[in-house]
Amino acid sequence: MDCEGEGMATTTKSIGDGGEDRVLATAQQIMKSLNTPKEVREDMLLIFSSFDNRLSNITDLINKAEKEDKSSSQSRFDAAEKVIFSWEESCTESSRHLVPCWEDSPDEAAEYLTAVDDILQLVENLAITSDNDMMDRAESAIQVAMSRLEEEFRHILIRNTVPLDSERLYGSIRRVSLSFAANDGDIDEDFESFEEVDSESGRFHGRGASLGDDVCVDLIQADSVVELKEIADRMIRSGYEKEFVQVYSNVRRDALDECLAILGVEKLSIEEVQKVEWKSLDEKMKKWIQAIKIVITVLLTGEKRLCEQISSGSESAKEVCFNETAKGCVMQLLNFAEAVAIGKRSSEKLFRILDMYDALADVLPDLQAMVTDEFLSNEAKGVLAGLGEAAIGTFLVLENAVKNESSRKPMLGGEIHPITRYVMNYIKLLVDYSDTLNSLLEIDDGEQDLYKNDDGNKLQQESMSPFACRLLSLISLLESNLEEKSRLYEDGAMQYIFLMNNILYVVQKVKDSELGKLLGDHWVRKRRGQIRQYATSYLRASWSKVLSCLKDEGIGGSTGNASKVALKERFKNFNANFEEIYRIQTAWRVPDPQLREELRISISENVIPAYRSFMGRFGSQLESVRHSGKYIKYTPEDLESYLLHLFEGSPGVLNHLRRKST
Repeated sequence: MDCEGEGMATTTKSIGDGGEDRVLATAQQIMKSLNTPKEVREDMLLIFSSFDNRLSNITDLINKAEKEDKSSSQSRFDAAEKVIFSWEESCTESSRHLVPCWEDSPDEAAEYLTAVDDILQLVENLAITSDNDMMDRAESAIQVAMSRLEEEFRHILIRNTVPLDSERLYGSIRRVSLSFAANDGDIDEDFESFEEVDSESGRFHGRGASLGDDVCVDLIQADSVVELKEIADRMIRSGYEKEFVQVYSNVRRDALDECLAILGVEKLSIEEVQKVEWKSLDEKMKKWIQAIKIVITVLLTGEKRLCEQISSGSESAKEVCFNETAKGCVMQLLNFAEAVAIGKRSSEKLFRILDMYDALADVLPDLQAMVTDEFLSNEAKGVLAGLGEAAIGTFLVLENAVKNESSRKPMLGGEIHPITRYVMNYIKLLVDYSDTLNSLLEIDDGEQDLYKNDDGNKLQQESMSPFACRLLSLISLLESNLEEKSRLYEDGAMQYIFLMNNILYVVQKVKDSELGKLLGDHWVRKRRGQIRQYATSYLRASWSKVLSCLKDEGIGGSTGNASKVALKERFKNFNANFEEIYRIQTAWRVPDPQLREELRISISENVIPAYRSFMGRFGSQLESVRHSGKYIKYTPEDLESYLLHLFEGSPGVLNHLRRKST
């Protein structure tokens, strides 16, 4: 303690060498720079004066300086207060004439901001805190100023919002060839009207490409950002962060709502969405798919950047501003998707639901990276899961519809059934979603074990992806349904023509698409083997009776002395049976030219040689018979020519024809 006293005395002595004025000035400067409360200053003065009596007058000097500072602060405050209230009065007057006072007077606006800064600085520097009256006036001035700044902020933000249209929104996506107006030939019919479905006329759906990273849309005029930031900084600094967030988010929320309207997204409740007819709902779903990509990737990315620029003075303000701005439009989009997910399930919705699922899944990481609102993030994840469940549920609807479709009207001419066209074109397009469906499908081995009596297919199924297994099951359901439908034909031969037509169509759709890779060559080979078996069964059912007329048994003798009566009956029966088949089977239709040709060749190889041989052995015995042309009506060449008319879908008649004279 003695050492400290000696040190202070030495210091005081050295000061004394420079004069009393220097000592007082130094002490006064120390006190002023510390800017301490009055009680602390008094204690410090006592300490100073105890070391040197020359400091005894410092109290008077400092009090005098404080009065001067207070007078200066009072003057600054009065001037700033006058600017704030005079501006308020002038704006109130000008607003009656609808004259925007802020942007019309940039110099006065700068003066106003300076006045706000002065009052805030005086309060922050504790220059007026000891005067309750001045503090009340300061709080009143700040309140008036913040109200004014809030209005000006709203006005500038609205006035400088860049008008957007659909062309600008769609055109903002760069480096990506994105067609939002895809040609859609959609499935509009339910399975209740399979006969009316012609799925090959167009595509069932249009899939959009994914968005690129390089996107840009100017949301507000760039030169207004500085003004907005200046106002935001002062509102946040004044403790009016909540009011700033509210005005900002309200204005930008309205702007985003307008963008949704431009993109064709309506504000509909879940109940309203579920009442919309399918064709109209389909259009709304397509617009939603476009909108979710543009809103998240383009608009909210821009909003995030704008929030960071304007609210840079406060991390919490940046976060809350963006969350509150984004919530409205995102929830509107999510509510629509939720309504679709919980709506009535029908097969024609599956592609749209999968498109919606893919679109939301694509942008969800971006959304989660931008928003910190857990509610919004959880809602988005929940809706995505709901769309996934809806997709699987809709696929089950398709399976049940194929399984239970029980129309009793046989196809004319054994043609390809609409259910075959519908299902195969449907699943051919569904392959585009293999990755998505593989991630969603959960295969129940017991439910999907459709090949329990076929170890080869069962083994094949075990090595397939979940989606491929489900397709295998679906096609198996279709095949079973076609088997049932073949029994609607009374003519056994017609049953096999129907099955050949339909199974070949299935095989061709598999072989000529990505389905072939999923189901494998073994599956294709097995179905082609089935078609060959159907062809053999057709020949047996249709031509056995004709061929039986060309056998030697029952004629009553050898080649040279056969019974003419029996021969007449044989040729007569052959002609009648052939003409009946010709009449019926020219009306049947085999659309595939290769299958049609193969069937004709098989018939010719079985019938023509047998007829030519029979004619060679017994024809000469009837040449001398009266009206021999009634019995030997056709040459082998005639028959071969007539066989070319089969399966064209145009019924023909031969009973008026007679054998050509030689």
